[in-house]
Amino acid sequence: MKKNISRRQFLKLFGGGAAAASAALVGCGKSSVANATQDDYRNQVEPPTDKMTYRVNPKTNDKISLLGYGMMRLPTKGEKGNETIDQEMVNRLVDYAMEHGVNYFDTSPAYCMGHSEESTGIALHKYPRDKYFVATKLSNFNPSTQTREGSIKMYHDSMRYLQVDYIDYYLLHSIGGGGMDNLHTRYLDNGILDFLVQEREAGRIRNLGFSYHGDIKVFDYLLEHHDKYHWDFVQIELNYLDWDFANEINSDNTDASYLYAELQKRNIPAVIMEPLLGGRLANMPQFLISKLKTRDPEKSVASWAFRYAGTPDGVLTVLSGMTYMEHLKDNLLSYCPLVPLTEEDNQFLYEVAKELVGVNNIPCNDCKYCMPCPYGIDIPGIFVHYNKCKNEGSLPVANMQEEYKKRRREYLIGLDRAVPKMRQADHCIGCGQCVPHCPQSIRIPREMQKISDFVETLRRNPLEFPKDDA
Repeated sequence: MKKNISRRQFLKLFGGGAAAASAALVGCGKSSVANATQDDYRNQVEPPTDKMTYRVNPKTNDKISLLGYGMMRLPTKGEKGNETIDQEMVNRLVDYAMEHGVNYFDTSPAYCMGHSEESTGIALHKYPRDKYFVATKLSNFNPSTQTREGSIKMYHDSMRYLQVDYIDYYLLHSIGGGGMDNLHTRYLDNGILDFLVQEREAGRIRNLGFSYHGDIKVFDYLLEHHDKYHWDFVQIELNYLDWDFANEINSDNTDASYLYAELQKRNIPAVIMEPLLGGRLANMPQFLISKLKTRDPEKSVASWAFRYAGTPDGVLTVLSGMTYMEHLKDNLLSYCPLVPLTEEDNQFLYEVAKELVGVNNIPCNDCKYCMPCPYGIDIPGIFVHYNKCKNEGSLPVANMQEEYKKRRREYLIGLDRAVPKMRQADHCIGCGQCVPHCPQSIRIPREMQKISDFVETLRRNPLEFPKDDA
């Protein structure tokens, strides 16, 4: 694995504005919330409507909001298992975002069980077409959509659902998963990449790029052919945990420092996904939340991650899947305007990341790319519940019997409330169909078996202390 940029070199690349902007940071004096262990949005201030930080696309001169709206985790309504998108709430969120300067909206045919593009199109259609930029993807994961005809149909369907006659930012979706063979099947052998280049020449695609997860050989191959394809942007995962420690969390992953440096070499703008790692950098262990709150009581835990992702030169926009209004407002406060991180801030976050690596959670980002499971398993729900209990320090692994009994009961009740019994880990047959779709390269059947054994021990013997090795 190539990696030719150090963390210190990265800090130098952040640009000259960081030092000057640091004077605007809120001080770290005493506060009644200095020892808080979670963010409290009850007294959330309203973000300004005219302070959004923008970045300019060097090719098109598009003025892009630093905060991009990821339309992957849209609000829903209805009973669990039969939810539908709450279009009224989506409209309210999009309206509020637009009012506060957000103009980049990222979706996919694969998001929200196939309904995200249509919902996004409904919410945006009332606005003049030149007031927003829409990004979507060729999410041809299934064999039926990997033929030339199937992929072209998906591309045209995206325009129909989004109610547009051109797409501002179009991506090959999640390249890297499945390696070079998968790239050839989905985009090269069927001629689809050449087709998309022609669509860009015709103006129906304004910017062509790809989102990367998985095999670094695919990332390197596409950049080595930059002279042929002329990538207008690339979407990568970048946050203060993945910058130096992605490979330590999962040996199949590549540190963000390498991905960012390769784009900088070629002056390719970066669109950032997973600034919070699917919420893992907001829902951290309590001792780390307290550490962040002690440093700056007035800032949310999530704001540290957003400022980190938005500070580097070459970042065009940072995507966030904002399901709730309070999360949208908090992210707007981080970017209206952005106060870049200082070198001291980054050193602080580097130490936080080192401690977070030691927690050894299952690296699930709740992206739901693994879903639907053909056997009905709620894969992300199982992982999220386990990680939540681990972060809270409430896993039933205590040595004292009374404490163990309490934790055991809370874990099992919480699991049954979060995930119906027929969709829990013990029903996984280990087929492995989910594995190629996981951006984090989690060996899902293996982790399912570990959690199944863990839960079985809890259910079978209230006094037997299971090991925390799931």
